Amino acid sequence: MRQGAEDAALRPRVCFVGLANLSHLAPDLAPPGAGGAELQQVLLARALVRRGFDVSTVVYDHGQPDGASYEGIRAFKTFRPDAGIRMVRFFHPRWTSLWQALRRADADIYYVSIAGMPVGETVLFAHRHGRKAVYRVAHDADCDPRTLIIRYGRDRVLYAWGLARADLVLAQTSAQQRLLRERFGRSSRVISSLAEPGGRQPAFAERDIDVLWVANIRTWKRPERLLELAGRLPQLSFHMVGGPCAGATAFYESVRSQATALPNVHFHGHVPYAEIGALFERARVFTGTSDAEGFPNTYLQAWAHGTPVVAFVDPESIIEQHGLGRPVASLEEMSREVAELALREPLWSEMSARCARYAERRCDSETSIAPFIDALLGLHTGPGAQTALSPRPL
Repeated sequence: MRQGAEDAALRPRVCFVGLANLSHLAPDLAPPGAGGAELQQVLLARALVRRGFDVSTVVYDHGQPDGASYEGIRAFKTFRPDAGIRMVRFFHPRWTSLWQALRRADADIYYVSIAGMPVGETVLFAHRHGRKAVYRVAHDADCDPRTLIIRYGRDRVLYAWGLARADLVLAQTSAQQRLLRERFGRSSRVISSLAEPGGRQPAFAERDIDVLWVANIRTWKRPERLLELAGRLPQLSFHMVGGPCAGATAFYESVRSQATALPNVHFHGHVPYAEIGALFERARVFTGTSDAEGFPNTYLQAWAHGTPVVAFVDPESIIEQHGLGRPVASLEEMSREVAELALREPLWSEMSARCARYAERRCDSETSIAPFIDALLGLHTGPGAQTALSPRPL
């Protein structure tokens, strides 16, 4: 066997279980609502495709053809987001169609993120068919049974079951790793989130957005803090980006109504990921208003465009240690720090340069993807692992 064929045989077929992934892969076919976990899956999937991996994903049914390829990633559809009858849809069509899609994907490794029912379903499927399952932590709340953002007790049980039995658990930070060990008794491996290189990094005078906020409009993102901040700083311009999430339409409309009533707030609603970079280029400061996160993709996007971050959450104390903005503990402190950065050009310019340098190191594609590939190859070819040369029939 030639070397190239041998290398290909060692690469596992990877299926990403991310029901909202199509929102990033084909935004013209799927509605908005995907978050950072889905973005991380898609970034990793694209990177693996570029390196010769056979990659697929399992997604919602939005009427797209089953098994269609997007950027080299085959997408197998499950159920429509609103499908099924209450009390019955848990099993059919949701569980049954998910397993059918996993079967059609025929992967060696199934990779799932976001705490909830799909973690348990995916791990059970993988183990019943002699395959491997990876769970990637998406949020700090996923690491403690007391803080899980999971609506139903049934889904909490399935999540805990899957978390305990996944072949590999990946954490974003050492804090998540510690919490998983303390609260769930589960070991994990820390691998930093992926980040894409930024575009332009305009100077202070070229930026016409004082403060930028980007997130899905959910209660735990605390968008009301941004609106209160805008009220405290009427001399600054605020731009708010975020779309509605399933089950939170009323909350979204309330936030939209309040935002549009403020003269210094421009409410964009949903903006496609491919277009969001232009707003980061225009912003002097990016704000994070939630009390808990994983490692926000928006921080990485901001730094890649030379935009400092002022936020309540500072994962691994990166903001403070590297001077990439200011971590804050109160709205009063946020107001003071945001105003100082947005109005003082020398201070901002120095900090913006640090952000750009940090992002340049962090966004190196070979460096950032290597730990993921190492983890997948190790899981696939380790002791007792099944290889692509001898797949078990599904």
